Amino acid sequence: MDAKTLQENLLELIRRTSAELPTDVVRSIKKGRRKEKKNSSGLYALDVIHENIIMAKDKSQPLCQDTGAIICYADLPVWCAERMFRRAYEKAVVQATKVGFLRQNSVDSITGENSGTNLGPGNPTFHFHPAKGKALQVKMMLKGGGSENMSAQYSLPDNRIGAGRDLEGVRRCLLDAVVSAQGKGCGPGILGVCVGGDRGSGYVAAKETLFRLVDDTNDDKRLAKLEKQIMKEANGLGIGPMGFGGETTVLGVKITHRNRVPASFFVSVAYMCWAFRRNGFQMAESGKITRWLYES
Repeated sequence: MDAKTLQENLLELIRRTSAELPTDVVRSIKKGRRKEKKNSSGLYALDVIHENIIMAKDKSQPLCQDTGAIICYADLPVWCAERMFRRAYEKAVVQATKVGFLRQNSVDSITGENSGTNLGPGNPTFHFHPAKGKALQVKMMLKGGGSENMSAQYSLPDNRIGAGRDLEGVRRCLLDAVVSAQGKGCGPGILGVCVGGDRGSGYVAAKETLFRLVDDTNDDKRLAKLEKQIMKEANGLGIGPMGFGGETTVLGVKITHRNRVPASFFVSVAYMCWAFRRNGFQMAESGKITRWLYES
């Protein structure tokens, strides 16, 4: 495997993720535009968002000035060592930052200093797994700070919102999270949700659900029903795009679950903004990209 070819492919992945919204997200935004009333603030907001999507892709520039936290998942085949991949990805991040695909966005939490390269402890965030086949599969997400600030975690029972340790309690948590955001997380948003787990694993699993397609259906019939219900109820709140009012408050709800210990019942909500930047590819050992994962 040629490390230089891998780095070039990863640079292109970063560029596409930053500048080009996945087709499933674009479909959902277009669907929202059709629902909004003519001459309404909600429609105006979605029209501006749609224009932004077109301009970013045409000019190959970031969809948002906040290019977000860099999250990378890689399924590594035997021919791709973790150390080699990490080094190639970090070099691609530095290059992407230099040419403007990424903002200088990594700040030392103790000193307040910006690395200027987007490298530092915990950034990028890597999740490595062994590949099931011979291909390297990479997925990445750019998660902006505004949406991350609107993420939330609940410990049930929660008397404040009348949420018990059941799916009705989960429903109350998710609607409370939407109401609390009120457009501040650059809505319309997408909710990634994990029921159960501990505080750490719950948030990780919640973010991982965001790699699902916006318009897919959950394999778990119970969670599919709840996702559909939350979509209907959240979009009926009237919050609308950017909190301006309207029919499109959320674009999708993605729920998973993890086992928990009897003493704890957490509901973790990873809120994602409309600039739902994630992409990925599969690559052969030759260095050829055989498939882009979120492009039709």
